[in-house]
Amino acid sequence: MECDGKWESLNFKINKTTKLFLKLEDFFWRKYVSQQPLPYGIKGSELMLLKVLSATKSYDMPAHIESLECRTCVVVGNGFAIKNTSLGRVINNYDVVIRLNDAPVRGYEEDVGNKTTLRIFYPESASSNPRLHNEEDTLMVLVPFKPDDLRWLKEILYDEKRVRKGFWKPPPLIWLGQSSKVRVLDPYFMQQTANKLLQVPLAPKKGQVRDFFCLVTRLIL
Repeated sequence: MECDGKWESLNFKINKTTKLFLKLEDFFWRKYVSQQPLPYGIKGSELMLLKVLSATKSYDMPAHIESLECRTCVVVGNGFAIKNTSLGRVINNYDVVIRLNDAPVRGYEEDVGNKTTLRIFYPESASSNPRLHNEEDTLMVLVPFKPDDLRWLKEILYDEKRVRKGFWKPPPLIWLGQSSKVRVLDPYFMQQTANKLLQVPLAPKKGQVRDFFCLVTRLIL
């Protein structure tokens, strides 16, 4: 409800021509020029992205979602407000169910449902075993806030030595997700949300972060 009110009050319309996820061909078949570093652009992170995208090899939304003319979506957070609400069936009825960070599912199905289309995360919020609380076809969408986030994913995908410096909280050293299910959110959405909707500076204040994530998910679908 809070997200709906915020969105309606902005009266913001967007005609998005870019795809949701970054693709490897973006760097070869057209000139991808970014003027800003993460989280609003890829300036300075191009080589790291090339390595990551070369390993994932998959960049699209599932065909059964893309083919829908009108999508219904719901965002499920990891707060306690949903506990004992028995909203599981309602949540599962949405076309797209977006879950944030490591919000648990198993053991809470009656309240949160068991359907997960997209799991949006960053290294500090990643679960070491994504299969525990996600479905087999759930897309794991990395939202890179800094170059270290891409470095962490590269080290995971290529099984390289893990470097834990650069994080406010140690990310998992072992991540059991499938590379084919990994997607990287195009920073375009972060930039649009921050610049046109929230006028958030490069270092958002506490309180603005919640609205930021809320509106990013509205732009996604």
